[in-house]
Amino acid sequence: MNFSHKTFLDKLAQTTSSPFLLDIESAEGIYLHTPDGKKYMDLISGVGVSAIGHRHPYVINALKEQLDKHMHVMVYGEFVQSSPNMLAETLTSLLPEQLNCCYFVNSGTEANEGALKLAKRFTGRSEIIAFRGAYHGSTHGSLSVSGNEYKKFAFRPLLPDVRFINFNKIDELDAITDQTAGVIVEPIQGDAGVRIPDQAYMQALRDKCTATGAILIFDEIQSGMGRTGKLFAFEHFNVVPDILTTAKALGGGLPIGAFISSHDMMQALTHDPMLGHITTFGGNPVCCAAANATLEVIENERLLESVESKGQRFEELLRHPRIKEIRRIGLFFAIEFETADEVSKIVSSCLEKGIITFWFLSCPNSFRIAPPLNITDAEIIKSCNVIRAAIDSL
Repeated sequence: MNFSHKTFLDKLAQTTSSPFLLDIESAEGIYLHTPDGKKYMDLISGVGVSAIGHRHPYVINALKEQLDKHMHVMVYGEFVQSSPNMLAETLTSLLPEQLNCCYFVNSGTEANEGALKLAKRFTGRSEIIAFRGAYHGSTHGSLSVSGNEYKKFAFRPLLPDVRFINFNKIDELDAITDQTAGVIVEPIQGDAGVRIPDQAYMQALRDKCTATGAILIFDEIQSGMGRTGKLFAFEHFNVVPDILTTAKALGGGLPIGAFISSHDMMQALTHDPMLGHITTFGGNPVCCAAANATLEVIENERLLESVESKGQRFEELLRHPRIKEIRRIGLFFAIEFETADEVSKIVSSCLEKGIITFWFLSCPNSFRIAPPLNITDAEIIKSCNVIRAAIDSL
């Protein structure tokens, strides 16, 4: 074991007993580079973060410009700063009219925590409806509305008044009543293995929340920022949430999240009690500058236009008799096999050959592909050849 690995394992808290242990010296575009000169193609975008690639020059330039002005100057919500102002203007200009007010935080789970609080505060109710198979984060509130009981049981008791129903089952929507504060759902269930609902289901969900006064929260932390071919996945279904959460790819590589709602609803956090939701680092000007630049890259480079065709290209090249199912929307894939052991062998074989794939926490017999949106056709061909060879070697 080399010194850097020993420090990593002994001095940094571990999340598993078997980390990848790649030494990363630099990253550029779709590639990660190790100190010994090997490069790895990142087919998972750092688990959903680097949707425009690593160290995009436009984002780097925006960071440098902001660093020449200032970094943190005050806790969220007190000082007027141009960087979060610009990000709020950009984001709301790209969203439906009712999603016109942003609260910036530091991560996806924080965005979901804020959304849950806002739904309870605005309605005066306590019940939350969530979905089996869902993943919303690891803090207590977000974990409470996530569906993987194996990941939750050691941390109980969690939030009370959380009820679970099955995703994409219209007949279960009657669980949403006038006692429900909010319904939190991923428009595309990510950790469950890229589960895509029916159009009719999403409309029925929206209608049920409207009829009961329940707040509909869409968690787009994985599915947003162009991953599905739309800036946000809810655009595929022609329904609009009351609260939208986003993070991961929003920051172009820096940590930032947001929950977004109407100005009227957001005002509920300003009184009874005042400071109903607070954060020290939320709206950090450097992170906001990166996020604003990321949105501009997606628009200026017209990245959304090619997401679907690139996804189709992957799907065509990956066809293999050992694959049970490919679930895909845009460049968001779950490749399903008979067993989790097969998936583990494929992920390991790809890693040995310089291709980074990954698994799902709640769908172990599938592996994920979610590459940077600006991946080239040559890179798609190369990566698919490696993946197919890994499958052949099973």
